[in-house]
Amino acid sequence: MNDLHAVLKQYWGYENFRPFQEEAIRCVLNGIDTLVLLPTGGGKSICFQVPAMAMEGICIVVTPLIALMKDQVEQLRKRNIPAAAIHSGMNKYEIDVTLDNCIHGITKFLYVSPERLRTDIMIVRARQMKVCLLAIDEAHCISAWGYDFRPSYLLISDFRDQLPGVPVMALTATATEEVRSDILDKLKMKSARVFKQSFARANLSYSTFMEENKERKLLQILNNVQGTAIVYVKTRKRTKDIADSLYRHGISVLSYHAGLPFKDRNDRQAAWIKNQIRVMVATNAFGMGIDKPDVRSVIHYDLPENLEAYYQEAGRAGRDEKKAYAVALFNKIDLEELAENVERKYPPVEMLRRVYQALANYYKIPVGGAEFASFSFDIQDFTGIFGLPLSETHYTLKLLEEEGFILLSENFNDPAKLHFLVDNRQLYDFQIRYRELDSFIKILLRLYGGELFTEYVKISESEIAQIYYAPQNEVISKLKFMQERDILVYEPRRDKPQLSFLTPRYDASLLPLNVVEIAKKKDRDKQKAKAVINYASHKEQCRTVLLLEYFNEFGATPCGVCDVCLANKKRENSQNTELSMALIHFIQEKINVSPREISLAFRELPEKNLLEALQKLVEEEIIHYNDVGQLAIIK
Repeated sequence: MNDLHAVLKQYWGYENFRPFQEEAIRCVLNGIDTLVLLPTGGGKSICFQVPAMAMEGICIVVTPLIALMKDQVEQLRKRNIPAAAIHSGMNKYEIDVTLDNCIHGITKFLYVSPERLRTDIMIVRARQMKVCLLAIDEAHCISAWGYDFRPSYLLISDFRDQLPGVPVMALTATATEEVRSDILDKLKMKSARVFKQSFARANLSYSTFMEENKERKLLQILNNVQGTAIVYVKTRKRTKDIADSLYRHGISVLSYHAGLPFKDRNDRQAAWIKNQIRVMVATNAFGMGIDKPDVRSVIHYDLPENLEAYYQEAGRAGRDEKKAYAVALFNKIDLEELAENVERKYPPVEMLRRVYQALANYYKIPVGGAEFASFSFDIQDFTGIFGLPLSETHYTLKLLEEEGFILLSENFNDPAKLHFLVDNRQLYDFQIRYRELDSFIKILLRLYGGELFTEYVKISESEIAQIYYAPQNEVISKLKFMQERDILVYEPRRDKPQLSFLTPRYDASLLPLNVVEIAKKKDRDKQKAKAVINYASHKEQCRTVLLLEYFNEFGATPCGVCDVCLANKKRENSQNTELSMALIHFIQEKINVSPREISLAFRELPEKNLLEALQKLVEEEIIHYNDVGQLAIIK
């Protein structure tokens, strides 16, 4: 299928592409490596999904977050596009079946984490696939200058060597000049085309307010700006505190963070998307995969750690291109804490080794074991057992993650899954031997169909129990009975944070920490924090211009709608009014006055301003030129 507009219309329902999308798509269709830089909500996923649908073969998509992976797979399946993902938490049989389906042409899109690319099974099976495109989402993760560096992204260039002739498309929403250069270099994109849309958002008004009473200001903003809103805060506790406060003031509000049970997160997000509630107070766990165009305001109650994160989060406002507001609130303590937080983010090396050893003891993992093994993780239980400080342990785990040793998926939900290990004939023989299971197996087949034989299918034990007229425990017992006899694989649901070991377990004393790079990253984070402080506290430069210059986009015209531009306009109008009154008074006193006399009397003012003020008074018919070219008041 080569008609790109037909593909776009059939699967996404759009008549036309957005700026740069079609050009980028045609590049990869012609086998050219492509780097796409589009703002948040700019339609990055369509840039690789549409060309893949127009080509034969499978598209492998590398993306860093399990939540993002699952969301994209679900979105594609809703459009009747076969998609699958491989991530930590899947067993080896499930991975095996998924990769087989890719080889046999059953799957069109395969989403993988970058860590998965180095495994032998992925490399061997990828060579057997007909790969048409390799897409690298969140490509800024490949750069040490990026705000979310992921060392495993450096493995991608080795993996692409296994796919000769396959074009690469790298995509990101936020990238400075250093990050862009890094992406092209590390992915070996030597003759790549770069498509960059301006980061300016004409409909989005940026503002920052220094406020001692941030709650009062927040309430004022929400009362002044009607419509859906997101309020971003730093801590889970604060989501509830601020939501409770807004609720007491009559605002329809819910809170959201990664520590909530999956059902609660899902229900709250759905209620907000359907406009059943107006405001969501959330940590940055909220926003992944949200496609809600009519958000009228995004308010940062706490400042983010860097401008990349701020731009991405603020950019969730006004995707319908109607007027929207991005507001950041801060006080002096917030500015001081930004710098202190960088120090907290980098615990000493001894702490890294101590926590890593504690993890090995917690899960009883021998040296050399547990590569890609995933475990449910409760940080309260973990720190309690080993006497570790909670906050410092949190930052230590994040740093171990950034170094590529572990992966911590907090916002995790994996529904129960089922897959038959036998074919139809063998299953029939089993039904004859165990007649008491015959009706149970028939219900499974009726509910979930033949896909049970070809892939891992999401199931609901409660739904099966309802149809089978039996308690849920009995359903689980039967599934486990069949699993013990190698008839099927049953994966119970998991809804707790998952911690995965991305490498074989090291002896903690020999953990290969890149101390020099960690120190460099700390310095870069300090610079990023300074940029946030400058953005928040600056009162002279247009906010949009400040953001654009941070992303190396120079020469932009002031937006005219941010708090700085509006203040400048107000000041300018006030000055113009004062000048007009002074001119009227001067001309009244002189009765008739020549332009030269006015110029001499007001010589301290810019001539341009003076001429504009006189022209306006003439247009408003307050003054006029008489027959000899002098100015006089119109009576």
